[in-house]
Amino acid sequence: MREETVPVRIVRLPGALDLPLPEYQTSLAAGFDLRAAVTEQVDLGPGESRLIPTGIVLELPPGTEAQVRPRSGLALKHGVTVLNAPGTIDADYRGEVGVLLVNLGQRVFTISRGDRIAQVVVHRVLRVHFQEGKEPTATPRGGGGFGHTGT
Repeated sequence: MREETVPVRIVRLPGALDLPLPEYQTSLAAGFDLRAAVTEQVDLGPGESRLIPTGIVLELPPGTEAQVRPRSGLALKHGVTVLNAPGTIDADYRGEVGVLLVNLGQRVFTISRGDRIAQVVVHRVLRVHFQEGKEPTATPRGGGGFGHTGT
């Protein structure tokens, strides 16, 4: 299978010129890591959430979106995750990427400058146009929702 790459312009904001650009940690990783562009350490207490700056602007091509997702190691080891996961960055957004982190763990979690705090996966987006109907079309499942197939 051939790997497809898409060019994405990135702008480092003045407060992040010393931080490395986002990068994939392995050759087959789906997501690239975002780093904290905090000016001083941030202590995130249990149950607390904070918007953490990354110091970058992503200029995504039309027809794509970026999903900000938790890093599994932070979730497993510290109970720290992305509150609105996945957070969506639209192709026309030109502001700083921020990560809304929440500490679901039992201890204070400290975020330092340059820490890898989240990952981003870029996807193609399908746009839809709605065609209104009078009633739903029939399927074998019908309107069966949560738990309809058993436990």
